Amino acid sequence: MIGNYIGKVSTADPLYEYLRWEIFPQVGADARDGIRVFETNGSNAVYIYEDRATGQRVVGKFFYSDRMDNWEVARRRLNREYNNINEFRQYLGNYHYVARTLGRNETLNCLLVIEFCQGTTLDKILTRSFEEKNPELLYQKLTALAYFLATVHNRSARPEGVDFYDSCSYFDAVMLGASQLMDSGEYNYFMRLKESWISEPAVWQDQKVLTHGDATPSNFLFGDGLHVISFDLERARRTDRVFDVGRIAAELQHYFLRTTGNKYAAEPFIGHFLWEYACHFPDRESAFDSICKRVPFYFGTNLLRISRNSYLDRAYRRLLIEEAKLSLKR
Repeated sequence: MIGNYIGKVSTADPLYEYLRWEIFPQVGADARDGIRVFETNGSNAVYIYEDRATGQRVVGKFFYSDRMDNWEVARRRLNREYNNINEFRQYLGNYHYVARTLGRNETLNCLLVIEFCQGTTLDKILTRSFEEKNPELLYQKLTALAYFLATVHNRSARPEGVDFYDSCSYFDAVMLGASQLMDSGEYNYFMRLKESWISEPAVWQDQKVLTHGDATPSNFLFGDGLHVISFDLERARRTDRVFDVGRIAAELQHYFLRTTGNKYAAEPFIGHFLWEYACHFPDRESAFDSICKRVPFYFGTNLLRISRNSYLDRAYRRLLIEEAKLSLKR
């Protein structure tokens, strides 16, 4: 998570005053000896700030930046993530944690400051498990992640039923990016596949829950045992629980397909994750059956989402599209 050292925050910078007097005292530091800045490996304007004297760190995320120069949009995104974090924290279990908010400041380029947390990301767990030929490590952490997500989902459930049209709207947004790799005939075929899911009773029958909304391997940290920490909750939303579950499944497929070239290599881990998630319901088998009926739609949607990444080579992106097609067929 921590990247290159950039330098020190100037004492003449309003950011220094804010961090020193309002933020660092919350983590037991006063920053009087200076504040060091580090890059992160994320795609957003996110930095690590470190008190030189104590080594205490916090994370600063700027919503108004070169990547987002619309101040009003940036302000809304700042307040949305701030509120999402605080709501998400209400539903955590004993082994679970979400980095707490330490402050927000619209005048400092819409800055959100949260706790710095230690742990190993799921993408590193995936790599370590594969390279060390240690599948048990990945099984254990997927058990922990299933527990984390099921806890938040179940505790945040409301009587309001899922609106599958909301998921269809997300599918449409994903297709805008994926369509650059398709001709019009294939694009229209995918849209017909989406329409076919509207008549599937299972996608309408669950309750809305609070989902992470961006459940990718880089957004979860793992400690010992079942301990899971999450962050980056800007996209948290109330929708079908399988919005998160299907994304994790697709990310597992993407990792193993890209790493091994074997489309079936991820299946034992996906099956394990879904079965472990289902164990947090009174009727495990019934829950598993219901989830498995809905997963293909969200699985396919997320393979299309991943295919939009231009850093992937075209042949592999096309492979993801073909796999999405197979998943979405009913």
